Amino acid sequence: MKNTLFLAAAVLLLAACASTTKPGAVGVTRPQLLLVSAPTVERMALVSYAQQAEKAKSEGKLITSGPEYDRLLRIANRLKAQVGIFREDTLQWKWQLVLIDAPVLNASCAPGGKVTFYTGIVRQLKLTDDEIAAVMGHEFAHALREHGRERVSQAVAQNTIASAALAGAQNRQAQVALANQFAQYLFVLPNSRQNESEADSIGLELAARAGFDPRAAITLWQKMGGAAEGKSPPEFLSTHPANTTRIAEISAVLPTVMPLYDATKKE
Repeated sequence: MKNTLFLAAAVLLLAACASTTKPGAVGVTRPQLLLVSAPTVERMALVSYAQQAEKAKSEGKLITSGPEYDRLLRIANRLKAQVGIFREDTLQWKWQLVLIDAPVLNASCAPGGKVTFYTGIVRQLKLTDDEIAAVMGHEFAHALREHGRERVSQAVAQNTIASAALAGAQNRQAQVALANQFAQYLFVLPNSRQNESEADSIGLELAARAGFDPRAAITLWQKMGGAAEGKSPPEFLSTHPANTTRIAEISAVLPTVMPLYDATKKE
């Protein structure tokens, strides 16, 4: 009986392990633990995303038009056109962009393609379009690879998030409570070094294919490192640590993606 249960558990575990993306030129193929369904994670992320937008709107900080918003949207649209290289289904996602007027050095992309940028990261770091694409491509990559879903699945496997809570989140109040719990794994807790490396590689390829210079990722993280030397390190670095190892790894991937970028200049 014990052997049968063990075998059944092993089969379920293997069934829950898959790579969410095609390898692309950068060759990301790691199997992932995905116990929680994508629709569940996307639904919870949307609850948090809507709450964030509502709060920013009530405070008069939500930007929905104008030069800054249009610039980000233009870059986002070029990157979105490339996501099918890694996942064709994401071309059908209901992508959204929220720009919040706050002196916060942060950006994110929630499951389902829900993008958030703060004016602080663009203004204070004086980001070029290529550097914005590096940030956005990196965040797109976290969503494409479903790193948030993977982390929530790990929490379920460790009983940090109860399976009963997933099944019981039917009414609005229960969904908000669960969404707040999910938010810890989607936005607050730092990503693993492995996840960060994957997002860097995929983000570089997205940017290069979209015609943005992938070398800007190096100047971006140099700027982040410089900002971290201040009294208040950027919020972005609480979940995306900048270090010399990261820049070295990005530099190692550049020979793979630079031909993709160069090809866009010949079109």
